[in-house]
Amino acid sequence: MTGAGAEPGFLAVDSGGSGLRVVVGVAGRGPSAQGQSRAPVRTGARGIDPAHLMGQLLPMVRALMAETEVGELDTAVVGAAGFASLGGALRAELPGALARELGVRAVALAADAVTAYVGALGPRTGAVVAAGTGLIALGTDLTSWRRADGWGHLLGDCGSGAWIGRAGLEAALRAHDGRDGGSAPLLTCAEERFGPVSGLPGTLYPRADRPAVLASFAPQVAASAASDPVAAGILHAAARHMAESAAAVCPPGGEPHVAVTGGLVKLGAPLLVPLAEELARRLPHARHVPAEGDPLHGAVRLAAELAAGRLTLPGDEAMLYVVPTKRD
Repeated sequence: MTGAGAEPGFLAVDSGGSGLRVVVGVAGRGPSAQGQSRAPVRTGARGIDPAHLMGQLLPMVRALMAETEVGELDTAVVGAAGFASLGGALRAELPGALARELGVRAVALAADAVTAYVGALGPRTGAVVAAGTGLIALGTDLTSWRRADGWGHLLGDCGSGAWIGRAGLEAALRAHDGRDGGSAPLLTCAEERFGPVSGLPGTLYPRADRPAVLASFAPQVAASAASDPVAAGILHAAARHMAESAAAVCPPGGEPHVAVTGGLVKLGAPLLVPLAEELARRLPHARHVPAEGDPLHGAVRLAAELAAGRLTLPGDEAMLYVVPTKRD
C-alpha cells in the first residue's frame, strides 16, 4: 500500500434527483477520486431505500478505493435529498451497513439542504438559499437549524425555477386569452417550446416530472426580462420570495453570511440584481457572499470536519444526524 493508502480515508456522498455523486479521499489532502451514478435512489413506503443506495454505492466506492489506494474508510458523510422527511430507514440501517461493508467508524447523515449550506458557507453562522427546480432556505446560529419553504411546487418553493416557469407560462396564457397581465413575448416563447398553448394542460398535468418541465421555461423568462416588463416583474417577485425565505432563517444578530446556491444562479443579472437589492434591504446586518461550493463539496467538508473531531454544526435528527459506529 502506498500514498493515501497509509492513512484512513473518508467517503462523501451527494444523493439527489439526478443520482449519486461520490468522493473518496484522505482528510487534509482534498478529494482523491470522484464517481457518479445517474440512477436516483428509490423512495418507498419506508422513505429513502437504504438497500438501493448501498447497492449503487458499494461498487463505486470499492473501485474508487482501489484507484486511490485508500485501504480503509474511517468516516462517511451522506447528504440525501428528502432526508428530513424520508430518512427514517437511512437513520436506522445505513450507519450499520457502512460499518459492516466498508469498515466505517463514524457516519453523518444529512439533508441535502445541510450539505448545500456547508458547501456554500462552511461551518459559520448565516443563511443559504438553495434555488434550483425547487427552493429551500436554511440558516443556523451554530446552536440549531432553521428552514423555510422547500414545500414543493404545489404548496411552495416560491421563487424557484418551477415557480418562475409557471408564472411565465401563466403570463403567456393570459396573453393568449386577452386578459390583463399577459406577455406577448412569453406567449411566443411558450409556443416555440411547447407548441400551441391550448395544449399546455395536456402536456403538463400528466407528467411525473412536472416541476422540472415548469423550471425548463425559467431561462426564457430571464431572457425576455430586458425588453418585457412582465417577465422582469416575475423575476423581481422571485427575488422577493427568495429574500423572504433567507430573512426567515438568518440569525438576527452578529454579522452572518448569506449565500445563494443552485442552478437558478445561472439565470444571471435579471434575477441576481434584484435579489441582491432585496437581500440588502431585508438583511442589512448580513454579508452577502458568493457560494464557495456545491452540496458534494459540502459533504466533503463535513467528512473532513468529522474525521478531525471538530464538527461544530448543530446535530439534528432530521437535518444532521451523526452516529459513531463500531466495526464488526
